[in-house]
Amino acid sequence: MKSETTLIGGAMVMIALSISALVIVPAMELHDIAPTPGLKPYTSAELRGRQVYISNGCVYCHTQQPRTKEFAPADFKRGWGRATVAGDYAYDSPPLLGDMRTGPDLMNIGVRQPSEQWNLGHLYEPRAYVPGSIMPAFPFLFEAKAQADKDEVVVTLPPGYTPANKVVVARPEALDLVKYLLSLNRSFPAIETPPAANAPATPVPVPAK
Repeated sequence: MKSETTLIGGAMVMIALSISALVIVPAMELHDIAPTPGLKPYTSAELRGRQVYISNGCVYCHTQQPRTKEFAPADFKRGWGRATVAGDYAYDSPPLLGDMRTGPDLMNIGVRQPSEQWNLGHLYEPRAYVPGSIMPAFPFLFEAKAQADKDEVVVTLPPGYTPANKVVVARPEALDLVKYLLSLNRSFPAIETPPAANAPATPVPVPAK
């Protein structure tokens, strides 16, 4: 009985230490983190698109956290951008960091692929843009019809991918999702760049005598 009590007590202590180290301490350090200079809050459309991103499971295959060049040089060589910092996620609740890269990191997809048409077409049929892609298509975010209405966005697809005698138009969910993807731009510096060593110093005004 005594050994069981010791075992249970030890397990509880280990759980408490783990929670403190992995949850409580980071929360205390980051709960009031300031947004990175240059970061803008999401618009209403981008927030709706973020929800579409979550509901369709994009986070299962894509991360949003490029790593440092020293720690993961492959991220840098792939052109995924600078390593993210806590302030980059100031407006994300929760941050969609992801833990698997079945597909590329998407943090700076808004820089790498800034075209709305490219992103819409890629969602409709990924293999039309990236041969051999294993990304699932999302045709339910679009509608194939004989003629587009006045305010609808027609997706210009590569030859052979548009249904015969029809046009493909983006549903509101697809447009919002692309707006969210294009908002993933952290190409600005994570911290203010200090002046160069050889830059002239700012003159200090001398008070008049």
